[in-house]
Amino acid sequence: MEATATANNLNHEIVDAFRATTLGNERLREIAIEHFEQLGFPGTKSEEYRFTPITRSIEKNFAVNHFAEITTSSLDDITPFLISSYETNLVVFLNGQYQEKLSSIISPKEQVIVQSLRSALDERSAVVLNHFAKLVDSKMDPFAALNTAFWHDGVFIHVPKHAVVEKPIVVLHVHDAGQNPVFSKNRVLMIMEEYSEASILLKSDSIGNNPVFSTVVEEIEVMENARLNYFKIQNDQGALHQVTNTMIHQNNASRVNSFTFTMNGRVIRNNLSIAIDGERCESHFYGLYLLDKNTIADNHTVVDHRRPNSFSNELYKGVMDGSSKGVFNGKIYVRPFAQKTNAFQSNRNILLSDTASINTKPQLEIWADDVKCSHGCTTGQLDEEALFYLQSRGISKHSAQAMLLYAFAGEITQPVKDETLKNYLDQLISERLHKSL
Repeated sequence: MEATATANNLNHEIVDAFRATTLGNERLREIAIEHFEQLGFPGTKSEEYRFTPITRSIEKNFAVNHFAEITTSSLDDITPFLISSYETNLVVFLNGQYQEKLSSIISPKEQVIVQSLRSALDERSAVVLNHFAKLVDSKMDPFAALNTAFWHDGVFIHVPKHAVVEKPIVVLHVHDAGQNPVFSKNRVLMIMEEYSEASILLKSDSIGNNPVFSTVVEEIEVMENARLNYFKIQNDQGALHQVTNTMIHQNNASRVNSFTFTMNGRVIRNNLSIAIDGERCESHFYGLYLLDKNTIADNHTVVDHRRPNSFSNELYKGVMDGSSKGVFNGKIYVRPFAQKTNAFQSNRNILLSDTASINTKPQLEIWADDVKCSHGCTTGQLDEEALFYLQSRGISKHSAQAMLLYAFAGEITQPVKDETLKNYLDQLISERLHKSL
């Protein structure tokens, strides 16, 4: 009862703090705060968040002033957070604020236009106004509502028709929590026009011992025959509490490859939704979570087949050690008009300790009768026979365990075509697995 009262008080205080601010785009923000007021932070009875105690963690670590204020930082060296020898278009946010001086766009404007989302809205660009806050619905999720009400800055990425962005676009979120707790609220709006191609990588890092609460809303429009490679790397060494709401909307004959790697943080929640709203679309979704200590990682995915003759394949894998907790909830919807749909989903997990846990719930909801769909999940431990075989060949138990886990995780990185990024991910995974063992 006391926890519920505390949550309700924090909800009301956040709404009051919003009323006292002037942030711009007031009508949209006003609607969002009304949605947040109706939804509130999710409690233990919330079906969507019942395995992820993010509300309790927020109540414990953050005060209402953290939600309304903008935390500044003088950090000017981001080298430790970059991928070595990786030539990219770089967009940097520091405590939620766009850093033009630290950012570097090396691709010509004929390939891609990248600018502050606030600036793009101020310019009243038609393409921005037609898409901003149209894909992620603030009335469906309290954290999406919170972000839409309080967001401070973001990035607008526009890939013109027939353009091929040769260098990946890296959006780097750095949080400096050395002096105070940080609440950052960012948005990404990406428009890929017909026949365009691009890769985007979103990465979070933090310094300092204070807690960080990060909300990110990502809206991506993939138009006809466009090709998108989407990567998310969450390997934050600090006390990161992060909720991301990502919506990718696909049109005819478009292709999306999505990769989510979660390896560190305090409480991580990823809401990834894909609307396959065209024919002849192809979509692949890969996820890997390697957890230890008390880390909680929750992946909620929605694949919504709205049109016929499309294909989707989803594979998420997890390795849990220590007292960590993994959560996977994957939903596939096949609408009545989405005949000839092929949709597959799989979630596989390995528990390395008696105190680690996984809650997995694959779901199918099909309203069409001419489809091929399947889903499934497995949870277990390392294969003792395989361990014995490797040890019988003179391999130590520690190395044998690492080899089996690396092979288990390698199925997620194998489809990555960018060799520099693939090598970085392989190294990251190898170091992480050896650290766990």
